Parts: sequence; structure tokens; C-alpha cells
Amino acid sequence: MSYGTDRPHAAPGGPPPPHAPQPQTSAWWNPGAPGDPWRDPGSRAFIETRPAPAAPPIEPLRPRPVQAHRVGLGLVVTVSAIVSLIAGTLGAAIGIWATRSDTLGGTISGADPQVQRDAESVAGVVASIMPSVVTVLTSGGGNGSGFIVSEDGYIMTNHHVVVGSGSEPAQELNVLFNDGDLAVAEVIGSDPDSDVAVLKIDGDDHPAMVLADSDQMAVGDPVLAIGAPLGLSSTVTEGIVSAVDRPVLTQNSSGEVESVMAAIQTDAAINPGNSGGPLTDFGGQVIGINTAIASTAAEGEQAGSIGIGFAIPINQAKRIADEIVATGSASQTVIGAELGESTLGVGVTLTRILPDSPAAAAGLQDGDVLTSFNGKTITENTELVALIRKLAPGTTVTIVYERDGQESSAQVTLAAADD
Repeated sequence: MSYGTDRPHAAPGGPPPPHAPQPQTSAWWNPGAPGDPWRDPGSRAFIETRPAPAAPPIEPLRPRPVQAHRVGLGLVVTVSAIVSLIAGTLGAAIGIWATRSDTLGGTISGADPQVQRDAESVAGVVASIMPSVVTVLTSGGGNGSGFIVSEDGYIMTNHHVVVGSGSEPAQELNVLFNDGDLAVAEVIGSDPDSDVAVLKIDGDDHPAMVLADSDQMAVGDPVLAIGAPLGLSSTVTEGIVSAVDRPVLTQNSSGEVESVMAAIQTDAAINPGNSGGPLTDFGGQVIGINTAIASTAAEGEQAGSIGIGFAIPINQAKRIADEIVATGSASQTVIGAELGESTLGVGVTLTRILPDSPAAAAGLQDGDVLTSFNGKTITENTELVALIRKLAPGTTVTIVYERDGQESSAQVTLAAADD
């Protein structure tokens, strides 16, 4: 497919301030709502792998046998935060109330509903890209988000959005546009390893979003997150890039590691329902797919934004989407080594080098300790796996490793799993 060019305080006796705890009544989102995958304690959760001192104690992941064709799935990490999927529920009672008074007098001077915003302002940029963002209505009454990436109607979103409350991707879904139009979208394909999915709607004149080079993003760059949090379509929030290449992993409902990503971290508010929507730069170009949030909520409780969200870099997502469109599936990038248990300090032990693998071709041996990958210091397994999967098969990288106390470097050409 072709992509678009490249406190306040309350008065005495008055209502409580906005931050006061709210009663769990029918006016608020019911955490026990049936058919709501976001509320289901058995739904899969994202786990952030880096320590965070303020996070509550959580049991660490236990080691799992490493599969030969899946590099680094046997991960031993210290878990510090639960990072949750952010597909939301559209039909839930959100508890947002409008207030009005028919007795309030006076006028607001200078109000002009026809005022034009500069095209380069945030408002101008948002107005230009909003027609390209859709709300994905999922099975079970939930919702996610997505965005159009080609004039002929291809849409990117998350795998966990198209799966919804089931275990397999849907064949068709409805998508809602910002002008209220509704369309049926065919699910072209979905990849759980990367959490990327592609939809297709009819037509050949759709407004496509421009995809940026996510490798060029730096910490501090301003960003916009667009989507349908809590079913509120066409919602825009603003923030910055908080970190790049943040290693994040996901688990399915059985507790098995499912996807690992070198994510873009942002403080832009992201909530349930934002999943699959675009994270853009201030020019409106897509830099990532909003996918997960860190949360201090206990298991089974509602999770919401605490200013730590994660997006799949768009360079990786585009590569996966291209493969899905071309072949119906996507490849997984590997180095061809089994990894030992993570320990404190620098480096990951390559416990077994697989025959005829990229690692073997580069001269690596069982027991080598990989300390640097493509210029980045490696401190634990998830970080290494995430950086490998971020790249396309065929990419040549420089690694640094230690053997018998001696440091050496090598060039490794990564491959697709099962190649």
C-alpha cells in the first residue's frame, strides 16, 4: 500500500472539588460491566520492565524456557508497574455532566465562532488531521482508535483492538469518522508479536496521515495523542516524548509473554479507548501508535492516565503493516541466540548460539555476554529483545560482547524467525 507523504476549592456547603473521590453509582463507569475486556481481571496486561521507586511492589515474572525461534522469551525481570492495554468501552456510563443556567446574564465579548486558526497552530494542525482518525468499534461494545494511512482506505490500529474481548481477531469491524459517518472495515491482518493490525475500508479518496521518521524523535519533542478515550471520539491531548526505546513487554491472559517493544514513552494523557490511535509530532505527522499506559491500579480496577504512556514507533509499525498487506502476516526479527537470566549490571548472557543463525555467522559463542547493541548499552534481556524486534530482518548492527574477560565487537545481520 502507498502511504501519505512521507483545586479550585469548593465554597462552603458546595460540591466537592474535582479531585475528591466519587461514589460508584450508575452515573460512573461500572467496573463490573459485562462484556468489558478493559475491566476483566483476566485480560492481558502490559508490564514495564524498568524499576520505578514509587511503584507498588509486584511479584516479578518467573523464568520461562527460551524457545529457539523466539529470542529472549524466557525473561527474568524486576517488575515495577502494571502497564495496561488501552482499548476502552464505548457503551459505559462515563459520568460526564454538562451544566447550564438559564438565568445567567451578560455576554461574552469578542466571541467569534468563525475565527480562523493559523494552519501551523496546534488547532490548525488538529483540524487538518482529524478526518484521518477513526474510532474502532469492537465486539462486546468496546472501542479503540485507528488512523488512515493510505488514500485507498488502509487503517492502522492495534492487534488487541481487533481481538476485542475474544481470542481471535474479528473479520470485520465498524469504524466511526469524526464527522459521524460509519463504515464497515475488513480486518486485513493482525500480528500479536508487534500488536499491530491493519483494516481496510472501501473507497480511494480517503485523507491519509503522513508518517514521520520515528527514529528522529528526541526526548522533549512535543507530541499530540489523538483517539477515543472512554469512547469520547476525536479527543486530543498534548505532551512530550518522555523517553525513547523504553523496553515494554506484554502478557496474554495465560501469563505468557506475547509482545515486546522498544516504545516511545509520553506524558500525553492516554486512556482506555486510545489504543490504536496516532501519536503525532506538532506538524501532525505520525510517530507512533498509542498502545499502553502504566498504572498503579490494583488488578481488576480501572486504570487511567498517570502520565506514563507508550506507543509503538511508527517505523516499526509501518514495516509490520506492509508485510501484513503483502502477505497476510508479519515476520519477527531475531538474532538467533537463547538468553540467560537477567542480572544486575551490564550485559546479557547468550547461553546458546543457534546453528546457522545470525549470531553464529558473526562468530558469537555460547557464554558470550552482549553488552552493547547498535550503540546502546544493554542491561537486561527485555531491552535487547525489544531493540532487535524494532529493526527489520536484514538489518546489520554492531554489537559489543565480552568473552573470557576480553571485549570484542562484531557485525550481525539480523534475520526473520524460521528463516
